[in-house]
Amino acid sequence: MSVPIILASGSEVRATLLRKAGVQVEAISPRIDEDAVKAALMSEAAAPRDIADTLAELKARKISERMPGAMVIGCDQVLDFEGSLLSKPETPEEALDQLRRMRGRRHKLLSAAVICRDGRPEWRHVGQVRLTMREASDSYLQGYVARNWDSIRHSVGAYKLEEEGVRLFTAIDGDYFTVLGMPLLELLNFLMLRGEIDA
Repeated sequence: MSVPIILASGSEVRATLLRKAGVQVEAISPRIDEDAVKAALMSEAAAPRDIADTLAELKARKISERMPGAMVIGCDQVLDFEGSLLSKPETPEEALDQLRRMRGRRHKLLSAAVICRDGRPEWRHVGQVRLTMREASDSYLQGYVARNWDSIRHSVGAYKLEEEGVRLFTAIDGDYFTVLGMPLLELLNFLMLRGEIDA
């Protein structure tokens, strides 16, 4: 018999991805000081992959501890630009600065997912995508940020590939769902193998 599946996230995109895939999921946003955890890990020179994985596990564990028996999915995404992490921009000026730095160059998006049950991790995966930005002009980038600020301020790297942000790129090497913030195929395969969703 399947157990409740909970998404430990406030992300509408992630919840929609799961629901459109036919997974009945309840979304509960955990209270985690992500900035403090990220800063502590970065001070210890943790790899970007480990930062994404740790944050995903913290989110899943936090909700899992108060929802006995449920399978709780925690997710996190980080952007690795030449060895440094970029965060969600706080102002349009910061978004423009990030895009200017990345144009014409490659970066990586790392999307981690961890499933916890009764406060213990049962499965984890970190998906990776390499993206190459085109040499966009200053005027295009300024217009892009002005047109899309309300949306891109919630995204690491100041873009959304599923929107106008796709025009910023010349090449994408990896899984589309990982770009959206969740290694969905691997997650669905695990849930099917466990019998939590129909195979």
